[in-house]
Amino acid sequence: MSSTSSETKIVEQTATAGCSTTVSGRQQMEPNTDYRVVVFGAAGVGKSSLVLRFVRGTFKDSYIPTIEDTYRQVISSNKLVFTLQITDTTGSHQFPAMQRLNIQKGHAFILVYSITSRQSLEELKAIYKDIVETKGINNGQKTVPIMLVGNKCDESSNRDVQTALAARLAQEWGCEHMETSAKTNVNVKEAFQELLKLDPKNCTLFSDTKQNDKSLSQSSLVKNSVNPKKSKESNENRKKKCSIM
Repeated sequence: MSSTSSETKIVEQTATAGCSTTVSGRQQMEPNTDYRVVVFGAAGVGKSSLVLRFVRGTFKDSYIPTIEDTYRQVISSNKLVFTLQITDTTGSHQFPAMQRLNIQKGHAFILVYSITSRQSLEELKAIYKDIVETKGINNGQKTVPIMLVGNKCDESSNRDVQTALAARLAQEWGCEHMETSAKTNVNVKEAFQELLKLDPKNCTLFSDTKQNDKSLSQSSLVKNSVNPKKSKESNENRKKKCSIM
């Protein structure tokens, strides 16, 4: 890849902050930059399905409760090494400390509800409030990219949340809104891409949309999971796993 090329590629994650790595046969001396996307939502809305559809292109009908999973994919664009870290959070309210830590460390947020559950949309209001308070969004102090996502749009016959209602809430919050289906792969990649585009710092990664679309579908992943069966671990251990970089 020449130094003037705008080509964006996904490369194996071998770099750590401040270290050099080799990209496409030449050495990258610039530090690795982490960009953290955190996915919140009630249990059963399809958070894990959305993330897995995006990063692996797979879907499973079975439901396994998540405590926390973290996925990473490394993108190189010109002289920038960009690590996209996606944290799939628990739908339970049992771990408020983990939620606060994820908000503190997050750069962008996806708030997921199911179009078949009005309650799942209502539960996001408290999470949005926590993001606002933690990030200091009040009074226009700063802008944080947030995407409100209505998953399971393939189940329109069971719809409990009208599109217009969620769109009005997104407008009230000053964020973007999109409906998706992890099952049928509708708007999944688009939701993540639109979220990243909301941050001006990411504009160079999306200067060539077609190339970037191709690159995101070829991501290299590292998964750090917290197994629900190990939920008896101490809160201290959970915090450590939550903060894996």
